[in-house]
Amino acid sequence: MRLTTKGRYAVTAMLDLALHQGQQRPVTLQDIAANQEISLSYLEQLFARLRQGGLVRGTRGPGGGYRLAKDASEISIAGIITAVDEKADLTRCGGKSDCQQGEECLTHELWAELSETIYQFLDNISLADLIQRPRVLEVAKRQSGKRESSMNEMPATQKVSFQEPPASGAS
Repeated sequence: MRLTTKGRYAVTAMLDLALHQGQQRPVTLQDIAANQEISLSYLEQLFARLRQGGLVRGTRGPGGGYRLAKDASEISIAGIITAVDEKADLTRCGGKSDCQQGEECLTHELWAELSETIYQFLDNISLADLIQRPRVLEVAKRQSGKRESSMNEMPATQKVSFQEPPASGAS
């Protein structure tokens, strides 16, 4: 399985969304970007695909953001990866059986079976499974605490003073 940054970030963002699903307001991409240190523009691209895949639904306007479109128990990790156009495929040929000059290579069957095993493994793990894991909850709590402390350190207002320019010439 070639899991690129796209697939990893999609899973991370969806897990963050699932962890904050119980909030009264939808979760903003800005919140996810800050929590997970993922570029906001990259998240926008991912969430467009996740929305097309029926995994999230968005609310526009003030107080808008995203929510899971299904229960967390119905969203598999493999489903998230597939929604952002990633494939669980370790073969050189992309599963086309033309690895070696149009023919199947010697190890094609091995890599195809491994790809299927990885896909099945990820398909059997839901977001609900992950949000119940103690380590995931521990990391989420740490991230939440870090975000709150950094917000407390930032001044709400900043004092700005302007100096009058010196009077020119008339005395």
